[in-house]
Amino acid sequence: MIRISDIIHVLERWFPLQLAEPWDNVGLLWGDDRTEAKAVLTCLTLTPDVAQEAIHEGAQLIVVHHPILFRPVQRITAATEEGKMLLSLAQKGIAVYSPHTSFDNAPGGINDLLCDRLGLESRRALRPANLPHYKLVVFVPASHLEVVRQALFAAGAGIIGAYRECSFTVSGTGTFFGTESTQPAVGQKGRREEVAEHRLEVICPESTLERALQELRRAHPYEEPAVDVYPLRGLPGTGGAGRLGRLPRPMSPEQLAAHVCQALSLTGLELIASAATRIEWVAVSCGAGAAHLDDALAQGAQAFLTGEMRFHDQVRARQHGLTVLLAGHYQTERPGVEELARRLAQHFPGLRVWTSQAETTPVCLYPALPSGP
Repeated sequence: MIRISDIIHVLERWFPLQLAEPWDNVGLLWGDDRTEAKAVLTCLTLTPDVAQEAIHEGAQLIVVHHPILFRPVQRITAATEEGKMLLSLAQKGIAVYSPHTSFDNAPGGINDLLCDRLGLESRRALRPANLPHYKLVVFVPASHLEVVRQALFAAGAGIIGAYRECSFTVSGTGTFFGTESTQPAVGQKGRREEVAEHRLEVICPESTLERALQELRRAHPYEEPAVDVYPLRGLPGTGGAGRLGRLPRPMSPEQLAAHVCQALSLTGLELIASAATRIEWVAVSCGAGAAHLDDALAQGAQAFLTGEMRFHDQVRARQHGLTVLLAGHYQTERPGVEELARRLAQHFPGLRVWTSQAETTPVCLYPALPSGP
């Protein structure tokens, strides 16, 4: 049986909540995570139409990119559209979870997906995050080494950048003396025993440390396993806001605009071109990314792709020689929630997962551009 808590554990392993912006409202926002989940809907924004789709299709969980209850509320009643929608979800026991900017900022998240589509190379975060990590060390007999290792991996330990299932082992000899109150898994109580053991080391983010320790104890054969937890300095390369990457070949602003349209299947976008005729380094920030404009300028970007930007920010970017491409808020983030549905379905084969069909594309008023460079 798959519970909502199982899905949330995977989501937070993929997109640690510590990567979210400090102003954001992420995590489980509505519902009971102990509920069994058979169907999950992903969407960009939770509207009454999307909520009715979830109810009609029998979903137990909605994973929405833009959080509900973003600002504090004093009452939830059927007198408002949001209140009516939330009460209808409550009546059906449907939970709501939002990863939002943790999904934007995580390795493999929405900004990385945009970079993938554009073919950007040598990418890095515009504003790197240094998340607290720990080194978890446990001493385990050879008979249970792989069992404990797999339990730690399943709990989210052993991740270094884009690599998974990272660990280190070295062999040694452990000793113990069990008192009369003990029930040792190997050897006998009342005498000193020597056991061939392995020292197993894994890196573990703070967000999954408690779960990793719980799973370790569950898998370990000893009554009192020897476990060390060492705090580490923040590790670079574990995500962050926005991305900067290099194009496969230099392009003019017009060529880049056409390339973006083709990569994102757009009929057009808004181009605020600078005087530069050769663009190699492109900054990317999905949705409304103007908050990372200064980061893009500081890191030497020659173009900035985002969904939307205020007029005065557009003017400032152009004054600094930065070409801006506005592809639409929906258009830069909807592909991410579609990919999320595919990833969840692949991870949970018995789970029905789909992206909302009630959610429609806003009308694009930007002039169409040629389909190719």
